[in-house]
Amino acid sequence: MAIRAARTAQHLAVRALTVHGLAHPLTLALLAAASTAAARAWDRGHPVHAIHTAPAAQRATRAR
Repeated sequence: MAIRAARTAQHLAVRALTVHGLAHPLTLALLAAASTAAARAWDRGHPVHAIHTAPAAQRATRAR
């Protein structure tokens, strides 16, 4: 559940950033929510790569 919340919060923050820009209050609030959700996931023992998955090309490069 923590991973899903962190990913959703991150996705919403990126969408707000794209639409409204960095200085918009909604973007700032969503970025704060995303960082809080990621910190909670981290505190529960989830690794960073579980929240921020790499694109397939990067995963293939790392596997080599």
